[in-house]
Amino acid sequence: MGIKALITGSVKSINEQQIEVEFRLWDIIAETDLIGLRLSVASKAWRRVAHIISDEIFERLSGDSGYFDTRIVYVAESGLQNKRLKRLAIMDQDGENHQYLTDGSFLVLTPRFSPTTQEITYLAYFKNEPRVYIFNLETGEQELLGSFPGMTFAPRFSPLGDKIIMSLAEKGVTDIYTMNLNNQEVIRLTNSPSIDTSPSFSPNGKKIIFNSDRGGSQQIYIMDANGKNVKRISFGKGRYATPVWAPKGELIAFTKMLKNKFYIGVMSPDGSGERLLAKGYLVEGPTWAPNGRVLMYFKQQAPIDDGKSSNVNLYKIDITGFRETRVITPSDGSDPAWSPLIPN
Repeated sequence: MGIKALITGSVKSINEQQIEVEFRLWDIIAETDLIGLRLSVASKAWRRVAHIISDEIFERLSGDSGYFDTRIVYVAESGLQNKRLKRLAIMDQDGENHQYLTDGSFLVLTPRFSPTTQEITYLAYFKNEPRVYIFNLETGEQELLGSFPGMTFAPRFSPLGDKIIMSLAEKGVTDIYTMNLNNQEVIRLTNSPSIDTSPSFSPNGKKIIFNSDRGGSQQIYIMDANGKNVKRISFGKGRYATPVWAPKGELIAFTKMLKNKFYIGVMSPDGSGERLLAKGYLVEGPTWAPNGRVLMYFKQQAPIDDGKSSNVNLYKIDITGFRETRVITPSDGSDPAWSPLIPN
């Protein structure tokens, strides 16, 4: 039949609270087993066990780590267009185990996961003042990093999780800054009479990509982590925004605007090899799976002139550009951010 691999498995009850899950992955051609595991877990954790097993199988068959045992944090949206309710929400990467993290009493935007811990940073408007918070998902505790009246775009973590990088506007000029989370020291990285936003660290922390209009239109630039050696890398038609470095550093995802259409694309860090993967009336905010094989983003339909908001939904797509799939959420969703693998 041409089958190369076979999975066998079983689930049995230990008691009312626990189950035992066993599986084995067989190499049909070599007539041997590749991996086998037996796990005893709480009955309610059966979905997570399935994700862990899926990651093990994915890694053995592809040679790359999986992304099934991960979560997505995003902004859940509801209500009329002129009175939009935006709450912080989290779910498994497949849309299950959904829960809200904030109650909607204040506006939340652009949540971002730490690459090293189960923490997120996000921007919130409390009494019309932009504030940056860190939310510990394991304890439920939140820490206010500070109020930033000139905050213009999402804070992101550094690769080690010890800094955040963000853009702040002052006197009509928007520049990029970092904040040390240990001592809250703020350092300015760019200093130009332009709008510099959407910064993202490279996986090794040595480079930063961002978008800027310093050349006359919105384009993607790269610079050293200290703000030196700024260089433009996007030269295609249209405008570019929201660049995000892939976990392994070989690609950059971005949003592109061309002829009244929005696109999600990828390119090499030197700007070569641009490929457009998804398009629509509005598609924006790409975020990488931790193995760099899949992108998630949000897509908005064209608005209807009846006072209601158009549908905004989350989608994911393979980096080959195939298998675009909508991720079902209880309400509209935007600004997704993918977590690292959940620690065992």
